[in-house]
Formats: sequence, C-alpha cells, structure tokens
Amino acid sequence: MNKQNGSMMKTFSRIRPGVDKSALLFTAAFMWIAVGAMMLSLAYGWLQRGAVHAVAFAGPGILMALAIHHFGFLKVVDKNLARILPMEGKRCFFSFMSWKSYLMVALMIAMGVALRHSPLPKPYLATVYIAIGLALVLSSLRYLRALLRRHDALVDKSK
Repeated sequence: MNKQNGSMMKTFSRIRPGVDKSALLFTAAFMWIAVGAMMLSLAYGWLQRGAVHAVAFAGPGILMALAIHHFGFLKVVDKNLARILPMEGKRCFFSFMSWKSYLMVALMIAMGVALRHSPLPKPYLATVYIAIGLALVLSSLRYLRALLRRHDALVDKSK
C-alpha cells in the first residue's frame, strides 16, 4: 500500500461512525419498531377514515402478521444476530444490517410507495400494512432480548 492510500484509510477510519455491538442491537430494534409503528399508524388512519368495519380488515392483517413474523422476519433477525453478536470492537454504525438487506429495504420502500399511490382501496392496503408493520414490531423483540442479555452479561462481569 502506498503512502497516499495509507493516509486515506486512516482518514476514513477516523470519520467512520464506530459503535459497539450493543448500539447495533439497539439501532436494529429501534429501526424495526419505528418502521413497524409507522406502517401501523398509516393503516390505522386508513381504517379510521373509511366507513367500513375496521375489524374485517385488521383481523386478517393481525393473523398474517403472526405468520410473517414467525416464518419470515425471525429468520432475518436470526441472520443479523448471528452476524452482529460475534463482532469484536467498534464497528460501523450502519452494520446493523448487511448490504444485501439495505438493497431489500430500498426495494420494499419502492413497493410501499407504489402501493400507496395505486388505486388499491386503502382498507385493503391497511391489511397488508398491519401484517408487515406488526410483524416488524414483534420481530424487533428478539433484538431487544439479545440486547438485554448482553447488558446482563456485562453487568455480571463487572461485579
């Protein structure tokens, strides 16, 4: 490595937002909860505006959320935890997700925008948003549990 590349790497390492794995676990949990809450809030607003029976649309959304949580999102959380928990030292703040996951998030955002601007009636869209939003919130609990275990282990070490 030449001298210029070496100094450039030092500069990047100084400005890289490095955090420990507790911060990564918290950030992952917070992001999943925040996005889930946003989706649930949108769904609630759509169901409140319409003169339809909200339970007829919310009920299936809740049932779908349980399936999405159990069969889909928990696998993603477990993969992220398997990547985060063995990490040592400070890591980039944005490494709470893999790069592949960032691409998936971009695709999901684009699909969400397309759905919100589609002619699909909002109560039907609310069912989908409840399903995904609640599944995100439920799945985030696994990040929080890992964070609490880490905190408890650190407290036990300090005694």
